[in-house]
Amino acid sequence: MEPGELREPREPGRGAEPAAAPCWEETKTFYENLAPKKKPKSPKPQNAVTIAVSSRALFRMDEEQRIYAEQGVEEYVRYQLEHENEPFSPGPAFPFVKALEAVNRRLRELYPDSEDIFDIVLVTNNHAQVGVRLINSINHYGGNSPICYLKAYHTNLYLSADAEKVREAIDEGIAAATIFSPSRDVAVSQSQLRVAFDGDAVLFSDESERIVKAHGLDRFFEHEKAHENKPLAQGPLKGFLEALGRLQKKFYSKGLRLECPIRTYLVTARSAASSGARALKTLRSWGLETDEALFLAGAPKGPLLEKIRPHIFFDDQMFHVAGAQEMGTVAAHVPYGVAQTPQQTAPMKQAPPGAQ
Repeated sequence: MEPGELREPREPGRGAEPAAAPCWEETKTFYENLAPKKKPKSPKPQNAVTIAVSSRALFRMDEEQRIYAEQGVEEYVRYQLEHENEPFSPGPAFPFVKALEAVNRRLRELYPDSEDIFDIVLVTNNHAQVGVRLINSINHYGGNSPICYLKAYHTNLYLSADAEKVREAIDEGIAAATIFSPSRDVAVSQSQLRVAFDGDAVLFSDESERIVKAHGLDRFFEHEKAHENKPLAQGPLKGFLEALGRLQKKFYSKGLRLECPIRTYLVTARSAASSGARALKTLRSWGLETDEALFLAGAPKGPLLEKIRPHIFFDDQMFHVAGAQEMGTVAAHVPYGVAQTPQQTAPMKQAPPGAQ
């Protein structure tokens, strides 16, 4: 992870009580002593592609969650302090973050002075004393811990295990998704970042899905044919694909198109014959492209994703997220569009500080 500032943590979109100043200064000193003396310069937020990842998406914190739920916050804090020198195990976003770092290394080789790189930000509102374990974990895996606010860091993508916080980010116009661990481990590339996107309500607006919901597939096909040359409105992750494309072009300009360490995929339930043209023409109108566009005509996405082995797959429907999980893909749900229906759930105990 890229070096950044260590600030008083807060949840995005809501207030959080500040930690006591002496504790925070103590933690900051601890961090500075642990951090490598020679480290790359942190890019300015407006120049970088900022990926914000919550602590519970980056690391596995299941035992800590259980302790909080069963024994309360004081025992939770005590447990964290007792185990602060034990790194957390990698969570679902960990391979994705490592792939981002691999791309950064290549970019620095080609463009030593450029700040147009990935800047990975750890988002947490943990108490400072609990934060020591996060800092230790990040340093264990070779990074540093910037803790900050999403909008202030011009966030291009926010990943969290907390669906409520993800919805708040989407409502604020920030590209965000709830990340889920796969049901089984599948090896992914260590040198090439692979990102797969659904189309409607992810890269594109939910216009076409609304037609399906209201009038059925036949009317949808008629609508898409009639509007083939009219670009779809943008969806919540269009900007993230745009950022990936911009970094890809930095490799292309050096004659490295075939060796580019970033590869993107459009994986959609649309049919290529009846409704695929509008999706491709929309991307073209934006000046964007994906390395592969896969139109499944309603077939399950999981088996194909197993072949692609992306570091992360984004979809707006939990049905497809679950199917991807079953086949070993780290999947992320984008809560946007007509496919989202309010769910009535029983009141849950408030999550512990930083359990995003």
